[in-house]
Amino acid sequence: MNGLSRLSVNQMTVKQLSLPELVAGCTELGIPGVGLWREPVQAYGVDAAHRLVRDAGLAVTSLCRGGFFTTATSLDDNRAAIDEAAALGTGTLVLVSGGLPPGSRDLAAARQLISEALATLAPYAAERGVRLAIEPLHPMYAADRCVVSTLAQALDLAEPFPAGQVGVVVDTYHLWWDDTVAQQISRAGAAGRIHSFQLADWTTPLPEGVLTGRGQLGDGCIDLPWFREQVDATGFDGPVEVEIFNEAMWARDGLEVLRETAERFRSTG
Repeated sequence: MNGLSRLSVNQMTVKQLSLPELVAGCTELGIPGVGLWREPVQAYGVDAAHRLVRDAGLAVTSLCRGGFFTTATSLDDNRAAIDEAAALGTGTLVLVSGGLPPGSRDLAAARQLISEALATLAPYAAERGVRLAIEPLHPMYAADRCVVSTLAQALDLAEPFPAGQVGVVVDTYHLWWDDTVAQQISRAGAAGRIHSFQLADWTTPLPEGVLTGRGQLGDGCIDLPWFREQVDATGFDGPVEVEIFNEAMWARDGLEVLRETAERFRSTG
């Protein structure tokens, strides 16, 4: 065992690498999984991406992202995302649910739109062997990206559906601040609704725009080993995906960042 048996590296962590470079680097380092993003996969070709990853013996642990249910055209785009996830051989489509509709201040109404969209899409996804994983985002993203800000809110949205159809993402970057997160992780695990577990650290000061503010593991203030203990205690034994958006990391040699990420991951658990 090299300590990496559960590691998956999300494509955005080393977005300076092409998909073949990422696959080759993971194979060399003994990293067994990758999380993929729709836009670069579409550019490469969905079927070609599936063959590349499969032939290397890697698993696609998730596809990012569906969601943005508060926009008018979301259902068609999400059906396409579900089809892409199925074609890539991954059972998990990550959902970023969407912010307030233009001109709205009604959070409750926005969350109702998400619930209605899930009711339409969950059976479609289940027919294709794909689970929908609702990702709560830090409250600073509520206005424009995701009105689902806590794990409790995500679970409330998921619970009307079978656990095999709709679950949640536990992402340390978005949830570390919540003093109820241990209770909600336990709740999610007991219901079998942890469909994805993602790691990134929180560093300050945040950059302008904040989207690229995620820190390399160990560089910030999140107790990452504690999160792994909490999630593992539920019986979750699936992949642990490192997903980091960081301009400084993207400016470095991608294979060097990949090696560093593998070493940092070992220290989290």
